Amino acid sequence: MFIDEVKMKLIAGKGGDGCTSFRREKYIPMGGPDGGSGGKGGDIIFVCDEGLHTLIDLKYHKIIKAKKGENGKGKNRRGANAENIIIKVPPGTTVFDDDTGLVIADLTQDKDEVIVAHGGRGGRGNVAFATHENSAPEFSELGEPGEIRYIKCELKLLADVGLVGMPSVGKSTLLASVTSATPKIASYHFTTLSPNLGVVTLKDGSSFVLADLPGMIEGASSGVGLGITFLKHASRTKVLAHVLDMAGTEGRDPIEDYETIRKEIVSYSDALASKKEIVVANKMDMPGFNENLERFKKRYPDKEVFSISAMNHDGVDNLMLYLKETLDTIKTSSIYDDEDYESTIVYRFQNEKPYTISKEEGLWVIRGEEVEKLFAMTRFDEQEAVERFGRKLKGMGIDEELERLGAKRGDEVQIAGYIFEFKE
Repeated sequence: MFIDEVKMKLIAGKGGDGCTSFRREKYIPMGGPDGGSGGKGGDIIFVCDEGLHTLIDLKYHKIIKAKKGENGKGKNRRGANAENIIIKVPPGTTVFDDDTGLVIADLTQDKDEVIVAHGGRGGRGNVAFATHENSAPEFSELGEPGEIRYIKCELKLLADVGLVGMPSVGKSTLLASVTSATPKIASYHFTTLSPNLGVVTLKDGSSFVLADLPGMIEGASSGVGLGITFLKHASRTKVLAHVLDMAGTEGRDPIEDYETIRKEIVSYSDALASKKEIVVANKMDMPGFNENLERFKKRYPDKEVFSISAMNHDGVDNLMLYLKETLDTIKTSSIYDDEDYESTIVYRFQNEKPYTISKEEGLWVIRGEEVEKLFAMTRFDEQEAVERFGRKLKGMGIDEELERLGAKRGDEVQIAGYIFEFKE
């Protein structure tokens, strides 16, 4: 089964908890802290595997969760890191953040890999907090929560040439005549419900990949019929070979068919519309071909038109040779869409607060990734940890900001769903 789009929830592993421990050895009555730190939680990593051709392996895995890092132990023993989860995907897979729509990664080459969800770091053991002022800290950290991401994976086939056109114009027949691919061929519309790939090998031993893409209809760029599937896969190709039933065997007008599909391509993407395009006038062995071909050339005198009969293989060898020569002149960098990628650099200005404070139903609600992470990693059953939590919040300027907004001592403050009292 060909699957080219899946949505998933990824939960990276939580870091292991740090340990609060002290040396308990005979003849060492005042042993210092020796609590080890926790191990790192497992990452979720996507790896490109050229042996795969569909996303079907991911279709039934709606939630993928990595393991937690091992907790730290006494005697300065650090917890082991959790194993990473490796998810293999076919070349041409684009991974999107489903919340923002931004591209996380575009995996096109075998063994390309990217960490899509990062595991949390291990919490520090109490030995890590020892200072001159506090040589025996009685607290440690909990592990950092792993990253949670909702993602969408899209597979856009990596073909050199895409055969585009209305249903039943001969795209599948052409693919079958020049490659070892065996697409389903019949005389009814939408025989091709998913893309077919084949490798064209020329007499000199050179080759390229040809894709037969699902037929289009008017309104495809807005989701009608199989159009979005067609357009998505066509966006990866270097050359568009626009196949027309130039004989009009089903009473269609090849000029109208061409203009309809060009309109949908332009509506979908400027990058797709600007790709190299040739016109393949198919069914040259049928009545009415010459008349329609003359009309088309008169209407579009600048278009490169190749007359063929896919059924009889007439003119096909010259077409394939021309396509290979054209591909050799196109730079690989020009085949990709203009996508919005996630930035790997985050700029923080000095006056930017890492939190927000709002009053909701009588509560002062504090939100922010940094604050919520600090909360999740604090052991509230250890007094020194609680005091550190308060100092950290004060150091972020939260006390001062609450007072500026009108909060009074004794007011209730909520962080990550938990309620505290605002006090000295």
